[in-house]
Amino acid sequence: MEKNDIRRKIKAMRSMLLDIEKEVAAEEVFSRLENTAAFMVAQKILMYHSLPDELPTRKFLMKWKDRKQFYLPRVNGVNLEVLPYDESHLELGSFHIEEPVGDNFIDPEELELIVVPAVAYDRRGMRLGRGKGFYDRLLSHVKATKVGVGYDFQLFDEIPSEPHDVPMDLVITPRVVIGKPRH
Repeated sequence: MEKNDIRRKIKAMRSMLLDIEKEVAAEEVFSRLENTAAFMVAQKILMYHSLPDELPTRKFLMKWKDRKQFYLPRVNGVNLEVLPYDESHLELGSFHIEEPVGDNFIDPEELELIVVPAVAYDRRGMRLGRGKGFYDRLLSHVKATKVGVGYDFQLFDEIPSEPHDVPMDLVITPRVVIGKPRH
């Protein structure tokens, strides 16, 4: 299946999800994430602020914000900047995603764990994004454990990948955990 065919298929499937189904899936996925050694030991974690069709992250961020140092990405041209998460300092940015404001960036090399959204993943840890390459550019320069999260129907046996694509160390869906984090 071609990348754009996968994107169309997943978009249609995500559009049919009820809010309660999204919340239940998010609870399962983030519970699995919390139980990984990678999450337990990490202090500096890059999360994402979810779009309506992605696994909702708000409850997870609120649950852990006083115990972990969360960061969010902000689009700047073709790259992602990494800024501290503070729910009172967000504004709608590129692609109608809530992004942090300010100029207190951190070097992505400081991150210990990165939770990455995607359109699809495969059993090798490869991810298919929305096609702009923002995360691939960021992930290619960091040593942090990379964790892909999504719904069960976003997991394929194999998706097309390019040499510049950066694989995930772990992929977590409500029913499956694939991979092993690097140490």
